[in-house]
Amino acid sequence: MREIVLDTETTGLDPNQGHRLVELGCVELLNRIPTGATFHVYVNPERDMPAEAFAVHGLSEEFLRGHKRFHEVVDDFLAFIGDAPLVAHNANFDYGFICHELKRANRAILSRDRLVDTLMLARRRHSAGPYNLDALCSRYGIDNSRRTKHGALLDAEILAEVYLELIGGRQASLGLADVGVEQPVGVDGVIVVRQRPVPLTPRVSDAEREAHRAFIATLGESPIWRAYLPESGG
Repeated sequence: MREIVLDTETTGLDPNQGHRLVELGCVELLNRIPTGATFHVYVNPERDMPAEAFAVHGLSEEFLRGHKRFHEVVDDFLAFIGDAPLVAHNANFDYGFICHELKRANRAILSRDRLVDTLMLARRRHSAGPYNLDALCSRYGIDNSRRTKHGALLDAEILAEVYLELIGGRQASLGLADVGVEQPVGVDGVIVVRQRPVPLTPRVSDAEREAHRAFIATLGESPIWRAYLPESGG
């Protein structure tokens, strides 16, 4: 199964008030494992950058002016995400901005059914917050020391690790245990180890035993192997 973990940076909180997307980062997961494939762009919003937003992500109007506009990168973005589920933290926020930009670029909006919201997953799994990305990194022991400011690709990479923890841990079960087999339990929960009613037939022949004894005899007066020989073995 292919999934895309994504994050956005914007000029503000509401696209309906004229705010625009300025950065988009995506990370590909295949069968819940990062493949190393990513998509990342800075986007020229064709407007000013409010001081509040600049303080969050550090992307200036001057810096973004030198990058492509959304309609110039939209086809690459859509090709990368394909029809995969889209994983995001507080997904409605990113979804709202992406769909607003898709409308401006005369593209069909994405289906809301594709969204996987890690904020909702965190609230369902943990009875108490906080539920922001930094807090979840702390909870799961994920290194976010590089996150001095918000950045779409870095946040998507970190979110991918958080997502894997939220759905059951980063290491899949090796599946070595017997499934559906119950161990007999005795008093106080002590597991009872059952013995075979008939011991297995030995696979070592008499000739092999004699050859082993002859080899041990060449090891000196007190080789450790003698401790494991039956009394008749000398």
